[in-house]
Amino acid sequence: MLTVILVVVGVILLTIALVKLVDKFIPSKLKPVLMIALWVLIGFLGYQTFMSIYNPILFNQEKEKRYAKVIKSLEDIRDAQLAHRTVTGKFAGNWDNLVKFIDTAQFTLTQRRDSSVVDEELTRRYGGVETFKDIVIIDTLGFRSVKDSLFKGSDKYKSMMNVPVGEEGAKFKLQAGFLEQNSINIPVFEASVKKSVILFDQPKDLVMQENEVVSVEGVNGDEIKVGSMEEVKTIGNWPKTYGTKKD
Repeated sequence: MLTVILVVVGVILLTIALVKLVDKFIPSKLKPVLMIALWVLIGFLGYQTFMSIYNPILFNQEKEKRYAKVIKSLEDIRDAQLAHRTVTGKFAGNWDNLVKFIDTAQFTLTQRRDSSVVDEELTRRYGGVETFKDIVIIDTLGFRSVKDSLFKGSDKYKSMMNVPVGEEGAKFKLQAGFLEQNSINIPVFEASVKKSVILFDQPKDLVMQENEVVSVEGVNGDEIKVGSMEEVKTIGNWPKTYGTKKD
């Protein structure tokens, strides 16, 4: 980008120098036409220089607005998946199952309390001297709809698979499965969308640059995603400045 700007500025300066040379050495009859042509060229190059600086600014503003909407959707997807794991012990691998789960599933509301009971083994060992042991009792208090808990009466979860901005009709890619760690199968999931889908109508060169971003303040890589199929995590790959919920 800096190289392009320097080249354009250099050409502008060269053109201005040509204008002075024309004014000094070219016959009077030819001067008006050449002067107009050179000043038009200077104006065009000046405009190109301005746009080479302004276009990335507009791109970044639009990118940040779109990323914020996409990340909000990914946070909703993550909340739905975490609820699915809480109730079923695993993540949903397709949208139909996840939506159906939210429609019908319920959280079990429980209460933990400490208590004590007679430890029969120790009582026998101590010759009938009554001995107690501490236990934790979990009482079931009732049930609460997953849909009401997460979406408070809204039905937006029915369209959470749709990418809210960018290419029309695009959907988030959803995967789920298990990773084996220490002989234990741990459930994992990943929901993602390519940046090129979100920014499909933006300048291609700027989108290519965005796909190569490596920065603590940016969304690294060529996609925005939450979760991972390669490691056990449920956070997104965006910086904290974007997210509205805690990871």
